[in-house]
Amino acid sequence: MAEQHEQAAADAMMTRIGQVIMLLHGGDREEAQSRFLELWAEIGEEGDALHRCTLAHYMADTQDDPSDELAWDLRALSAADELTDDRVAEHHRSLAVRAFYPSLHLNLAADYVKLGRSEAARGHLGAARAGVGVLGDDAYGDGIRAGIGRLESRLDREGPDGTPEPTPRWPGQGRGSGGLGGPGGSGGETLGPPRREL
Repeated sequence: MAEQHEQAAADAMMTRIGQVIMLLHGGDREEAQSRFLELWAEIGEEGDALHRCTLAHYMADTQDDPSDELAWDLRALSAADELTDDRVAEHHRSLAVRAFYPSLHLNLAADYVKLGRSEAARGHLGAARAGVGVLGDDAYGDGIRAGIGRLESRLDREGPDGTPEPTPRWPGQGRGSGGLGGPGGSGGETLGPPRREL
C-alpha cells in the first residue's frame, strides 16, 4: 500500500513538471522558470532522479545566460547517471535511460558552442553521436540525428580564431527557432528532441 502511494506521488510530480513544460512551450518562459524553481525546491538536490533529470533538462531552456543553461543541462546529465531502466519504466514502459543520452549530450554540446568552448562541444557531440543507435527511426530519433548534423556542420565552419562563423538568420527567426540547445518550443514529449531547433 505504501509503495502504491509513493508511485502515485511520483506520477503526480511528473504530471506537474509536464504542466510547466506545456507553459514553457506556450511561450511563458518567465512563469515557467518560476514554477520550475518551486518544483525543484520540492524535489530537492537528492530527490527522485527522473524528476530532477526531466525538470533540469527543461529548466535549461528558460535561461538567458548560456552559463546558467549549461549548469542546468549538467544537472540533467548528472541525474540521468543516477537513473535505472526500472525507474524510467515506472513512468513509461517504452523508455530506457540510454535513450536520454543523445539529447542530453547534444544540448550540452550546444551550450559549449554558445560559450565558445568548441573542444568541449565536440566531446559532447561525439557522445551524442555514439548513442544515437538506440534511437528509433521516428520523428524523435530523426530530430536528434538532424540536430547533431547541424551542430557538427556549424563547428566545422569555425573561423581561424576558433569562433564559429555567424549562422545565417532569416527574417522573423527568433530565440526559439534559431537558438541552440534543447525540447522544441513547438512542443515535444518529456526528454524529447533538442529543446530548441539547432
